[in-house]
Amino acid sequence: MTTKPVDWRRRALWLAGLTIAYNLVEGLVSMAFGWADDSVALFGFGADSFIEVASALLVLWKLLDHGNLERERKATRGIGWLFLFLALGIAGGAILQLTARTHPPTTVPGLIISILSLSFMAFLWRAKLKTAKALDSATVEADAACSLACIQLSVVLFLGSLLFLLVPALWWVDAAAALGLALLIGKEGLGMVRAARSAAFTGGCGCGH
Repeated sequence: MTTKPVDWRRRALWLAGLTIAYNLVEGLVSMAFGWADDSVALFGFGADSFIEVASALLVLWKLLDHGNLERERKATRGIGWLFLFLALGIAGGAILQLTARTHPPTTVPGLIISILSLSFMAFLWRAKLKTAKALDSATVEADAACSLACIQLSVVLFLGSLLFLLVPALWWVDAAAALGLALLIGKEGLGMVRAARSAAFTGGCGCGH
């Protein structure tokens, strides 16, 4: 019995579509709760969901002309800049929150959303990494990095939310968690932009090649 070969390009398109659908919902819910509860960390987490959407759209754009090195470079660089803009926005909001000495009235929504995100994004990250290696695509690998960043953000959001829930006197926890998110996102974005600008950029993902 012969095994049907995997159509990795089709799988990449399917994963991008799934990322868009899930993160649109997650982003809207997270930002709504973050805005209502004055939680910079949760609002920033929701904003990151839309970065995931933009990243997936860049993957779709790149896959329309698979093998085009310049398109691969632009898509990778674009995802990197999305990360950097988001990092600046979250850091600014966190600093304002620390200056005003404010905090959210509850972090229960953050706990629930972060747990759901951890389980789903872990699946997407592994699937995207495997697909990036098969296609030798820096763009798909960058998109996988977005999913990994989301996992890291989910962990930070979960720990920050849980700590505030257990010890409400720690008013600064939400803002500190937001700063942690900004650092993680900014570091990843800077690495992507540098890689895309390098003269040695080949479009390969570097994961096993």
